[in-house]
Amino acid sequence: MTGLLRIATRGSQQALRQAETAGALLAEGTGAKVEFVIVQTTGDQRQDVPLHQIGGQGVFVKEVQRAVLDGRADLAAHSAKDLPSTAADGLDIAAFCERRSPWDVLVGRSLVDLPNGATVATGSVRRRAQLTLLRPDLRFVELRGNIQTRLSRIPDDGAIVMAEAALQILGLDHRVASRFTLDEMVPQAGQGCVALECRVDDERTRAALALLDHPPTRRCVEAERAFLATLGSGCSLPIGAYAEPDPAVPDGPVSLRTFVGVEGAV
Repeated sequence: MTGLLRIATRGSQQALRQAETAGALLAEGTGAKVEFVIVQTTGDQRQDVPLHQIGGQGVFVKEVQRAVLDGRADLAAHSAKDLPSTAADGLDIAAFCERRSPWDVLVGRSLVDLPNGATVATGSVRRRAQLTLLRPDLRFVELRGNIQTRLSRIPDDGAIVMAEAALQILGLDHRVASRFTLDEMVPQAGQGCVALECRVDDERTRAALALLDHPPTRRCVEAERAFLATLGSGCSLPIGAYAEPDPAVPDGPVSLRTFVGVEGAV
């Protein structure tokens, strides 16, 4: 395959790095030239409002998807956790790239080092709900912004919660103070995975993206997304889902761990 592949992406450092990584693999595998179409999303524009108040899932992807549907781009690169649990009309997730770490982490102080009544910054109701079960003494403050902005807002007496994959892709995983286990915190569905979408009728791009699709990751993330779909969940509800294959049967069924909190409890 030759020609041009245009990748629509958000303009944050993390999103660009994810798109650049996918683009490099596509260029190597297909011989195509890769260009990037930078799109600003609703979630990027409204940094002063908690996510669950501006629409939950979809606020970081709708404008990027529109660039593909309008023909300004051939494919879109997303963090899979940002995608709504139901597919967008006219688009297909043609590749789930191999998953990085799915885990949530604390930056600043580890969980055991947080003093009684410490402050934890996070914009996620899922993280707040599960941390409240672990440490009812903690107090929470809202946290939005790009990775560097969030790292600059670590409370003096506490920590911030982040996705480890976001730190990994920027080479900042040395900032991790502690990693939550699955028993402590169930991740968000799709966390740690990059999803690539194209138009359903674009066979050329679909064939190119097949090179990046990772079947074990696809099975797991699709199971997580299916669980969300049954609940109609977005970012407004404290819900987590994490699937993993049986190491003894890598192509077989996956096991699914879930967390469902109470709306309005955090």
